[in-house]
Order: sequence, then structure tokens, then C-alpha cells
Amino acid sequence: MHKLNWKQCRAYVTAGALVLSATLSLVPVQPVMAQVRGLPDFTDLVEAVGPSVVNIRTLEKVKAGAAGSADEQMLEFFKRFGIPVPPNMPRAPRPDRSQPDEDQPRGVGSGFILTSDGLVMTNAHVVEGADEVLVTLTDKREFKAKIIGSDKRTDVAVVKIEATGLPAVKIGDISRLKVGEWVMAIGSPFGLENTVTAGIVSAKQRDTGDYLPFIQTDVAINPGNSGGPLINMRGEVVGINSQIYSRSGGFQGISFAIPIDEASRVADQLRSTGRVTRGRIGVQIDQVSKDVAESIGLGKAQGALVRGVEAASPAEKAGIEAGDIITRFEGRVIEKATDLPRLVGNVKPGTKSTVTVFRRGTTRDMSVIIGEVEAEKPLRKAQAPEAKPPVAGPAQAMGLMVSELPDALKKELKLKGGVKVDTSEGASARAGLREGDVILAIANTEISGLKDFEAALAKIDKGKPVNVLFRRSEWTQYALIRPAR
Repeated sequence: MHKLNWKQCRAYVTAGALVLSATLSLVPVQPVMAQVRGLPDFTDLVEAVGPSVVNIRTLEKVKAGAAGSADEQMLEFFKRFGIPVPPNMPRAPRPDRSQPDEDQPRGVGSGFILTSDGLVMTNAHVVEGADEVLVTLTDKREFKAKIIGSDKRTDVAVVKIEATGLPAVKIGDISRLKVGEWVMAIGSPFGLENTVTAGIVSAKQRDTGDYLPFIQTDVAINPGNSGGPLINMRGEVVGINSQIYSRSGGFQGISFAIPIDEASRVADQLRSTGRVTRGRIGVQIDQVSKDVAESIGLGKAQGALVRGVEAASPAEKAGIEAGDIITRFEGRVIEKATDLPRLVGNVKPGTKSTVTVFRRGTTRDMSVIIGEVEAEKPLRKAQAPEAKPPVAGPAQAMGLMVSELPDALKKELKLKGGVKVDTSEGASARAGLREGDVILAIANTEISGLKDFEAALAKIDKGKPVNVLFRRSEWTQYALIRPAR
């Protein structure tokens, strides 16, 4: 073996170090910060969208002196907390009824410019009850606005100011909005104009109302932000800031915005007719529980359970019955009961639509002519005439005593058949059945009378839960009677 002396070793080491140094010098070294994804910068968005956001103030006319002076408010304070009124406390003079009405501030909100000729979108609750609406732009110009229309159900309103060349917002595509992406809000919380806050989308399709699947965010929203825009990182409006979840009246990390596609549909109708028309089929609905879905053979807990059908409604004319489960509307799956009024509401009245229902183990399609939403009518509780003496039968094992349904009650409730519950104890009481209920079906078998009821009971497995479809006053629902253990 060839041996190296120490001088040769040192030479080799030095040469190797030079080669390694030269090699490393050719490899680009990135700064650590460049490898870390930075937080978004909202400055360009604020400059682009900020001029399209407006402050909205509302005024109401009140009688002169009716608002009360500071002395009157102090007296109210003393009375409210049981504090003796000081004898030397001055009393406010009586208001002069001959004075004209005064304009007093009513509220503050936000909005954004839809069109360059002065259409502004905001919340309906911002302008509700206002005698005068004032819109202030970011350049400090102020205009009196005319209310074009408002819709309480969706909390959307459109007002008009006389101006041209205004910077209108860009409307975003709500289908592209993703949970977790950054969004920004601009508004006037507590009257502080042009306040910018930011956060992320926390959830979509959040149910808090009949017609609105809200966008939930953690963007700081406070009183005065109502009606302002929710903006994505492309500078597009994706929602209208409308509500907060709060126990204190201030922001607590949960805010809700109206999806801009829903708001735009409402705004288009308000602009064209000044009001919103919605479709209806005339059913009262409820959620389908997992237990009920499994017991009736539906499998998955989805759809809208029809608890009641209005007389002479489109649903009744189409043949939809209480106890049906609507699983699809125009081919679209009804995942939750709240999906149905949204889908039907967006259909123009007079349109022929297809409704898919699940009824006692089978699925069928029905054609329904969509009606128009009307003012809600109070439901009249059916008064049952004096019933015949109860008849005992196999139902006793469930704690039930039932009897034939009188013809007069059938006619009043518009029922084809059923049996009347006279006593409900034990398992049936635990399931929610009570005296006066009318059983329409049991174990997916329609009941026309007492004989049908007893025959259906004789066939069921006494060791398994049994589903019962029943009517109570104007409402129809399912109960699941479980055997005693």
C-alpha cells in the first residue's frame, strides 16, 4: 500500500475544500422568508373597491320634544332602578305641540354601488321605517336616496341616488367561493365610515333563514356594517354583510353574509317591479330524522317531510299528501328540508314543475303548477266532535286505545281515513303520541279504519320499532314507537 506523508495529506485536503467551495458557490441559495408564503395584502383591494362603498344614514320624523330631554331620561333612570327622585331636580318643560315635526337620526348602515347611474344595494333592515335616506360617498358627497324596493325575507334593499359616473362594484361567482379563503369587508361600524376588516370564509350554506343559505365568516362585523360588501381577493363582491352572532351586541367571531347570487336575484326583481314574487306549493315541512328514514325504508335521512298540505294549494291539486317525503324538486336532490322553500321560491309562479315524493315505500313523480307566496294565514285548530266510546284491540300492547274516526271529523280534517287516539301510555306516549291524534298509517300501511289498523298491527314484528304517521290539528308527522325493554 502506498503511504502519504503529512505534507501530501494537507495538500489533498486543501484541494478538496477548494473544489467543494466552488461547487457550493454555483447552487442558488434562497432567503428563508422567500420560501414562506406571506399573508395577503389588502391595500390594492381597498383602493379599488373602497370608492364603491357608501355610508347610509336614515332619518325619521318625530314630534317636537317627543324624544325627551336629558332630564326626562334621568327621571326614567331613577324610576327604573327604584332610586328616590331628588326634590330639587328640575323638570323638563312640556313639548310645544304647535312646533313642526323634526328629523331625527334613526340608524346608520352601509351599502355599495351597483350601477354607475346610482343604484345602491343594502340591507332591508337598514332602510326599514325610514322617512329619509341619506347616502354619503367616499368623496364626501351626500345624496338623498329613493327606496326602489326592499324584501324582508332576504333582508335585501335597493335605493337610488341621482348621480352619474359612479364606481360600480364587480359581482363575483359564488360557486368559486371556498371555505378558508380570505375575504374583506368595508363598512361603517358604529358610524366609523370606510372601516376595513378582513378574515376567512368559515362555512357556506349556513342555515339561519327560510330563503338564505348564509356565508359564515370570522370578519369583524359590528352594528353599522350591515349592508356593506363582502369582497374576495379578486376584488369582487360575494356577499352582503347582514348578521352577527353575539351575546353582547358586538362582534364575537361569527358573522353572516347574504350570498350575492341570492341578493342579485332579489335586486333584479326590486328594480323591475319594486317587489319580489316567490313560488310556493302550499306545504308545511319538517326535517326527516335518521330513525324515521330507516324505519320507512328511505335509508338516508334526507328530503322534506310534508306535515301538512294547504287546502286548494298547488300541492293538494298535484296529489301531494301529508306524510309524503319530497326528495327532489326539478331533479335537484333535497338534502335538508330548508332546501325546498329556496328552490321553489326561485321559480316563477305559474311554472309547471316536477316534484319527486317518497310515499310508503315507493317513489313517484308529480307535476305541480307553482303558486305565488301570499301572506301567512293563521292555522285553525280542528275541533273534534264527540267521539264514540274507545275500542280496545292489539294496540293495547303499545299503550294505545283507539277508535273509529267519525265521518264529520274526517270531512273537517279532509282525511280519507284513520283512527283516533283515545289513550296514549307507555311506549306510544314516549314516542310522542297523545289523546286526540289521528293515526293515518302504521308500518308504511295506510289506515282507513279500525280493522285496517288491527290488521297492520298483527303483521308487525313486536320486537322492532314501528313507524306511525299521525295527524295533530293541522300538522302531520311521524312517530317511532319502540318496544319496551
